[in-house]
Amino acid sequence: MEPFTTLTAVAAPYFFPDVDTDCIIPHRFLRKPLSAGYRNFLFHDERLAPDGKEKPDFILHRPPYRGARILIAGRNFGCGSAREGAVYALHDWGFRAVIAPSYADFFRANCLQNGLLPVELPESVVETMSRHAEAHPGAVVSIDLREQLVVAPDGSRHRFEIEAARKEQLLAGLDDIGVTLQRSATIADFEKTYFAQVPWLRPNRAS
Repeated sequence: MEPFTTLTAVAAPYFFPDVDTDCIIPHRFLRKPLSAGYRNFLFHDERLAPDGKEKPDFILHRPPYRGARILIAGRNFGCGSAREGAVYALHDWGFRAVIAPSYADFFRANCLQNGLLPVELPESVVETMSRHAEAHPGAVVSIDLREQLVVAPDGSRHRFEIEAARKEQLLAGLDDIGVTLQRSATIADFEKTYFAQVPWLRPNRAS
């Protein structure tokens, strides 16, 4: 997983409430392997016409926003089912962060496990940021994870909260498995001591 430290990038406004995971990626694509390119499925039914052609008026198809790496979203973003594919699609498109007033808990957790930073700010702040990004296509937002700071296109500065452990994982580019592997020596030492005391609990009685 790529570490996240700072990001200064174009922000795409998509300020709609209650955008669910089926909107982000329709369920019929969830059996596709990651190698298939999940970016092709992002906002599929809203972004593409029935014949598969791009809708030119969709926000991510407009030239200033095609390279956007930050998505400005509405409250309760990522609600619905707990499909990790929604995060895969956003990340594969090129997004490294989402800024919204709130998220579904499982969506937020999936973001943190896949290197996509979910920034939560007051709704009035996010709405102002979205309006500015729409009125000034190509407007840039800066995010400093270490300082937990967002600098909006108008220059205003906003602090955000994130759990200390999750922050350190993102800074180091580690998911839960990566953190566990870092502690493999400690785990092995514990197992050795523990199973020496209760050998009958050792799986398969392996030596």
